[in-house]
Amino acid sequence: HLKFEDAEDIANVAIEQYAAAKVDAVYLIYNEFKSVIQQRVVIEKLLPIPRLRPEDTGHAAPGKHADASASPAVDYLFEPDPQQLLNTLLPMHVAVQVSRALLESSAAEHAARMQSMDSATRNAKEMVDRLTLYMNKVRQAAITREIIEVVSGAQAT
Repeated sequence: HLKFEDAEDIANVAIEQYAAAKVDAVYLIYNEFKSVIQQRVVIEKLLPIPRLRPEDTGHAAPGKHADASASPAVDYLFEPDPQQLLNTLLPMHVAVQVSRALLESSAAEHAARMQSMDSATRNAKEMVDRLTLYMNKVRQAAITREIIEVVSGAQAT
């Protein structure tokens, strides 16, 4: 029963520890759900949030690498001010990333449980089939033995 509030609590602790310089970086380690039969362990850097480079976003001119220290070509006006926006959006971003990791891990866990239950069901069916075959052979042997005893008794008289 995952709740977003749980992710927010985890994110708040991570942000407080990072802001107080008690930790240098915060990483998320979780199981990523790839498919029902495949999950993989993922390690992602959560804090500090990596800065995007212009070539990562596709805004650099073809054949040219943008200078990371160069200022943007357009100056945007933010309402409210950029600091207030960052103070609101960054904690929310961290909480959403933690929530995503929790949900991915939960989905991977459910898939692993479903796969193991399917395997257990298949193994149980195979065991029932083997035991039924064995029981039928034992019963057939007992019937054959009784018939031989009856025929032997009839021939003796």
